[in-house]
Amino acid sequence: MAQKNAALMKKTTIGGQALIEGVMMRGPERTAMAVRHVSGEIRMESWDTPISKRPAITKWPLIRGLFTYIDSLRYGYKCLMRSVELSGLEEEMQEAAMEEGASAEKAEKTTGRLMKLITILGAVLGVGLSLVLFMWLPIQLFTWLKMAVPSLDNPYIRGFFEGGLRILIFLVYMFLVSRMKDIRRTFQYHGAEHKTIFCYEKGLPLTVENVREQSRFHPRCGTSFLILMLLVGVLISIFIRVDQVLLRTAIKLLLLPLTVGFGYELIKLAGRKDNRFTRFISAPGVWMQHLTTIEPDDSMIECAISAMQEVIPTDPEADKW
Repeated sequence: MAQKNAALMKKTTIGGQALIEGVMMRGPERTAMAVRHVSGEIRMESWDTPISKRPAITKWPLIRGLFTYIDSLRYGYKCLMRSVELSGLEEEMQEAAMEEGASAEKAEKTTGRLMKLITILGAVLGVGLSLVLFMWLPIQLFTWLKMAVPSLDNPYIRGFFEGGLRILIFLVYMFLVSRMKDIRRTFQYHGAEHKTIFCYEKGLPLTVENVREQSRFHPRCGTSFLILMLLVGVLISIFIRVDQVLLRTAIKLLLLPLTVGFGYELIKLAGRKDNRFTRFISAPGVWMQHLTTIEPDDSMIECAISAMQEVIPTDPEADKW
């Protein structure tokens, strides 16, 4: 049995994402999402994985990272919003509104408007806070610090200060978010997703028992990618020799595609190879996953397995990394 499993072991291109009460898995041919409805049943949806029609240049190293990242955000967002519908949370909101005296039609409209409002506010606040906290604030703080201690005016000190502060802000943010009950459940589904992919990569049957025994820390993870981007940003900051706060912020924004590109190539390498270098660059992200992944319960693992089984290609070589 051990020899058989060893023969089936591989690195897969199948990736996933935690959703609201569920998991999405994206394979080379099919994509599926499995969501636990409030009634307890698993609701499934699957479709053909869209074939990229981007120009060939967008698939070049360093360039492909940005386009892949944008695709992942757009695609993941759609699945996330759909999972809210499949989970029945909108239905519960409508029922609550009806209990307060609203008609069924009015409750449905109110719930729809509320969801749209939450989405818009979340997007606006998310972008705004990201620009202020991760771009402007570290630059401004160092400018004030340099005025108080002129001896700190050194590009290396500045680069490490700004980059280190961004990482610290990210860590604090993730720690606080992970304390929220609903987010913790999503992080549990994140753990179920990783465990299921590990189980599949080891060539083991996709059972709850086998998946439960796997690690929840995977080197090819969005959390690891974000950490690598922040670390790459430290190095890039060193070479930006501009002190004016707004101009320096603008330059960093313009260089963001380069940061994303380097981060993507590193995470891709970490997912493909297992050696000292890849373990070294994966270590910060794996450590960070102690916050963004939580041990799932068996019902969450069942969702992840259901989604994975839908996207495994018939040709074993089709999803080989």
